[in-house]
Amino acid sequence: MHPTERYERFLALHQGPGLLTMPNAWDGMSALLLREAGFQALGSSSIAIAFALGRPDGVHAVSREAAVANAALLSDISGLPVNGDLEDGFGPDPEDCALTVEAAIAAGLAGLGIEDTTADPARPIHDFDLAVARVRRAAQVARGRIVLTARTDNYLKPGPYDLDDTIRRLSAFAEAGADVLFAPGLPDLDAIRAVVKAVAPRPVNVVVGPASGPVSAATLEQVGVRRLSLGGALYRQSLRALRDSAQALAQGDVATALAGAITSRELAALLPAWP
Repeated sequence: MHPTERYERFLALHQGPGLLTMPNAWDGMSALLLREAGFQALGSSSIAIAFALGRPDGVHAVSREAAVANAALLSDISGLPVNGDLEDGFGPDPEDCALTVEAAIAAGLAGLGIEDTTADPARPIHDFDLAVARVRRAAQVARGRIVLTARTDNYLKPGPYDLDDTIRRLSAFAEAGADVLFAPGLPDLDAIRAVVKAVAPRPVNVVVGPASGPVSAATLEQVGVRRLSLGGALYRQSLRALRDSAQALAQGDVATALAGAITSRELAALLPAWP
């Protein structure tokens, strides 16, 4: 699929009918397994990339080039539209965000996300005006070429943030030209419903569900959510399986450690022809 087709397909998936469930992959085989399950679009995961490299997430321990290359791998091997989890745009300035958008477009991504985080634990969220300016500059580059998700992380960071500030930021991001709005960590369905109403008709992404606890995809659709992502959840699930197997193996229980493993033959059948 040509990059322009991926962008147009990805944009159309946000316009219905139904909720777009966009799981986050982290390597070629995870992308192929998710495609096999029938998903129509994928996201990358900054936390999965960072942890796979043995580095912390959200502090620029992974470069723009590495993050974009990972998302491009997912897109190339799956043939699906991929949304790059590109954190804060890899720098504080609006021009940093513009460079990140250009890199994502050049790599053939269908979408990308830009957060209002700073990568500075002492001051984790950009001031309102700068946060909006960063999204506005990203949108100027993205328009008609790549789907731009603008995200506020104020529910994930310490500080005097609340639902009113979240809605203020997301509404301003929408006005600045973002295609999709996203605020991870919203406390409950009422908060999600309020965000959806405030930024309508722009689509809203929710990761996993409200902080109050998981709900069904159908429930999220009923309150108006247009896109469901999983963040690092599937990656963490895979690590849990690895840890369980490692603990069994350490106790000498080889059969339990390897029970239920996918065969190499099954996995190899998913791979594209080589070379």
